[in-house]
Amino acid sequence: KHFAEAPLEQKLPVILALIGIWYNNFHGAETEAILPYDQYMHRFAAYFQQGNMESNGKYVDRGGNPVDYQTGPIIWGEPGTNGQHAFYQLIHQGTKLIPCDFIAPAISHNPLGDHHPKLMANFFAQTEALAFGKSREKVEAEFFAAGKSQEEVNELAEFKVFEGNRP
Repeated sequence: KHFAEAPLEQKLPVILALIGIWYNNFHGAETEAILPYDQYMHRFAAYFQQGNMESNGKYVDRGGNPVDYQTGPIIWGEPGTNGQHAFYQLIHQGTKLIPCDFIAPAISHNPLGDHHPKLMANFFAQTEALAFGKSREKVEAEFFAAGKSQEEVNELAEFKVFEGNRP
């Protein structure tokens, strides 16, 4: 009922679609990562691949006329902790702009001890890191606090810095 009756600017799917168009056509982002932090949603990215890429994967408009803009991004992703050891490095420190949609349940359907709170802490840490990054000064301070020598800091610090401001 909400989608049928709400004004366009209050429809979350419309807002997300417009953000996707913005990143794809105005920022040159060719891909979008869907990163659910729940194993029950492990096929969620594939679902969106089918829905988005099939629906928008056309070079013509509804009238059959060729378009002069990008019609859709490449959608991909994995559950959060799987992806962290596969492609998060590229998202955080790489040269490509990769907008990410992080999705997490407020309540776990499979509560195991303190697993869900730890997973949510990780979820929020990843989104915060993408938004705000980590400066060289902060990296150096953390290394010195951990007892690293100046030589170790000089050798390793640049590999731990990331700029932030990643969507």
